[in-house]
Amino acid sequence: MISTHDLQELVQRWLPHQRWFAGKGRRGTVAVRPMASMGEQVTLWLAEVVYGEGDRELYQLPLVEYNEPRPTLEHVLLGTATGHDSEPRYVYDALHDKDVTGQWLTGIRDQAERPPLQFRSFGDAEAIPVDEPSLVLIGEQSNTSLKYADIAILKVFRRLQPGVNPDIEIGEALTTRGARHVPRLLGAVTAELDGEPFAIAMLQEYMTTATDGWELAKTSVRDLFAEGDLHADEAGGDFAGEAHRLGVAVAEVHAHLADAFGVFPAEDLRARAEAMTARLEKAIEVVPQLEEVAPGLRRIYDSFAEAASDVQLQRIHGDLHLGQALRTSQRWVLIDFEGEPMASLAERRRPDSTLRDVAGMLRSFDYAGHHRVIEAGYEPQLAYRAREWTERNSAAFCAGYAEAAGSDPREHDVPLRAFEADKAVYEAVYEARNRPSWLAIPLGSLTRLADPESVR
Repeated sequence: MISTHDLQELVQRWLPHQRWFAGKGRRGTVAVRPMASMGEQVTLWLAEVVYGEGDRELYQLPLVEYNEPRPTLEHVLLGTATGHDSEPRYVYDALHDKDVTGQWLTGIRDQAERPPLQFRSFGDAEAIPVDEPSLVLIGEQSNTSLKYADIAILKVFRRLQPGVNPDIEIGEALTTRGARHVPRLLGAVTAELDGEPFAIAMLQEYMTTATDGWELAKTSVRDLFAEGDLHADEAGGDFAGEAHRLGVAVAEVHAHLADAFGVFPAEDLRARAEAMTARLEKAIEVVPQLEEVAPGLRRIYDSFAEAASDVQLQRIHGDLHLGQALRTSQRWVLIDFEGEPMASLAERRRPDSTLRDVAGMLRSFDYAGHHRVIEAGYEPQLAYRAREWTERNSAAFCAGYAEAAGSDPREHDVPLRAFEADKAVYEAVYEARNRPSWLAIPLGSLTRLADPESVR
């Protein structure tokens, strides 16, 4: 095993280049310490990053050491150093090493305790695929996920925060209730560090034959644009039926969440409305174009402050969009109940309005409908058809939600409009900083939302 000092130097160079590292572009110092042993070769390390402003972040690093280089792991090599026996050590990211990743599932199956780690299984522990090889999934931004055959998926949390993880908490509650529209939770790994609980990893059912809703929606829009002058309801790739079924699924998940965690009245929305207004004022500094719609948006937020009778609070998804919905051969399934990635765990677990989830999905429909307009270059006919697609599928989603929930979210126009606007303001800032050519999508929506005469 290499020394902590040598490993710290390797991690200091390696960490900023990982896609799940949240501190890109910030200067900070790194201190590492071992957390737990997973076996003879694998150690879970903690890397604490301290920035100049005093902010701190804690990351989990499962590492494996070998005496000889492993060509298959070259792409995840942290570096080399001398071990305590004066022999060279090659240090790799252990989550990419199929020879050792089975240890996670074995620990969960056996409900092992390897202080400070505690492994738990839910349901039939013998069904956990401990003998299947792992495959790291690409595209994960904030964690690392491993698939074991087509049976289970292990999400290993990279950035650690103290507290109860909402994805595990909600997964356990909804699995217990037999919810159809979420993956079954199979297991979890937690740890107590410095007297506080931390989520280390979670194991879920892998959804076979699944395609995420964003890809399906994009295909529908592509098919529509290829059909000449056909309307959205006439095109072969019409998505409205799927949007309706997705609305049913979201409403059913909300009902399960209400049953598991309770429903509470929103007695005062003024603080939430003030926070929306504050985000708008800050966003104007980045996106001056927002000044044109700001008066209308402020009126929406002021009205929202007085709309407590239209809002009930409960646990929600918190970051819902088409990419968080998987369409299997049998049903829609919602995934990733972690909530807003940059929020604290306490904020993610706070009860909120189901209308926030609905608004997130409506914003996603807007993006799906208009992305091809941006890519192809603005053309009035395409823009008209994109808006038609968005409106048709947004309406179908709300109708499906109403069918399952017993009330139509569009009946609560003020809070729904406020949540949509708040999300679109965030999008405007993101696009201005990262994809200026896409800024037209949230700005167009905000123009519509700020107009009191506009209808859904």
